[in-house]
Amino acid sequence: MNTAIILAAGQGTRMKSQTAKVLHKVGSKCLLQHVVDAASDHVETINVIVGHNSQSVKGAIKESKVNWVLQDKQLGTGHAVQQAAPLLNDDSTCLILYGDVPLIQSKTIEELLIKARTSGFSLLSVVLDDPSGYGRIIRDTNGLIQSIVEQKDASERQQNVKEINTGIMAIKGSLLKKYLNELKPNNSQGELYLTDIVESAVKDNVNIASFVCENASEVMGINDKKQLSQAERFYQVRQAEDFMSSGLTIMDPSRFDCRGGLTFGNDCTIDVNVVFEGDNVLGNNVLISPNCIIKDSKIGDNTSIFPNSIIENSIIGSNTTIGPFARIRPDTNIGDHSKVGNFVEIKKSTIKNNSKVSHLSYVGDSKIGDDVNIGAGVITCNYDGANKHQTEIKDGAFIGSNSQLVAPVSIGKNATIGAGSTITQNAPDNKLTLSRNKQSTIDKWKRPKKK
Repeated sequence: MNTAIILAAGQGTRMKSQTAKVLHKVGSKCLLQHVVDAASDHVETINVIVGHNSQSVKGAIKESKVNWVLQDKQLGTGHAVQQAAPLLNDDSTCLILYGDVPLIQSKTIEELLIKARTSGFSLLSVVLDDPSGYGRIIRDTNGLIQSIVEQKDASERQQNVKEINTGIMAIKGSLLKKYLNELKPNNSQGELYLTDIVESAVKDNVNIASFVCENASEVMGINDKKQLSQAERFYQVRQAEDFMSSGLTIMDPSRFDCRGGLTFGNDCTIDVNVVFEGDNVLGNNVLISPNCIIKDSKIGDNTSIFPNSIIENSIIGSNTTIGPFARIRPDTNIGDHSKVGNFVEIKKSTIKNNSKVSHLSYVGDSKIGDDVNIGAGVITCNYDGANKHQTEIKDGAFIGSNSQLVAPVSIGKNATIGAGSTITQNAPDNKLTLSRNKQSTIDKWKRPKKK
């Protein structure tokens, strides 16, 4: 049986935020949720130590395995783990993680637990080119871990050691409880340091196993907004690499953001500065051009989204083009072989197959049939100042440029609306409907002058 203890009680003053540190987000998921998710595949229970802003932290995490343990006073990492000690089974292997170390991966946790089951105690370390500020892993001539020495206490020789302690460990429950009881606040902070249990284990001749993490970003802690942004980029690049391994073409992984879930078919291409939010599904041979935002949407096969377009909570059919500079607002469904062109806004509308809204138009609260052509500058006037109303445009209709369709209104099948018309009544099938004032010229009119 495995259990986890996640330390998440700190205030995180260096974040300079009223939000608890572990609730800040990487990839749209809070730091603590990342850690909980990584641990959940390997343990039966997860004990999260909370303190600062505990109610908000509890409310943000979704995981049935979590037990919440309150640390009223933050008296060190050892004191934090002591709060969960009564919940531990002596025969269990206890995994200790940190709520502000979000990039730890499931496979690393698995390796650490495997080593702990053999030796009873395993540590995760990492080798840094510049280990300044971190506790050093001190080994004997046989390579066995002897102690962890903090930077301020390290000798010159020890400071040259590049292997540092991550604080992440796995240890048998009975050993952990024993060594927690032996902790003393023998430091300038007057706190109980969890790392001191290493010295106790060495005195008991426990063979402390180690697993050296290959990627330092995996164990980086988040203490300020700069580190948060660094973690975000590490996370996004890692995601991009995973997607590319699965066949997705990403033009520049350093300029790719997926803040949620992404499912894709074959031969999809994502250009630079594309942001995915929520859960998105791409069919086969989908092109997303630069600077697009795609949120909670589904895009069909062979469809192209051209630059600087935004799609939210919508469905886009196959063999369709969107943009450039198009905005598809929530609850929109666009069919196959259709076109939404540049500077077009679509809101809560259905557009069926083979229809075009090519440029400079607003279509809101509308139901548009097959083979409809909507000219430049057309507006469906859906709001009367108090309520929204629907416009219906039936199959084969042609809406001339710069027309206004004042809802509620219906445009008949194969109807034509003359350019520049304001339509306030239903237009019949197969006929031309238009409304225009007679053009006139005023001979003696003079342009006003600036005063």
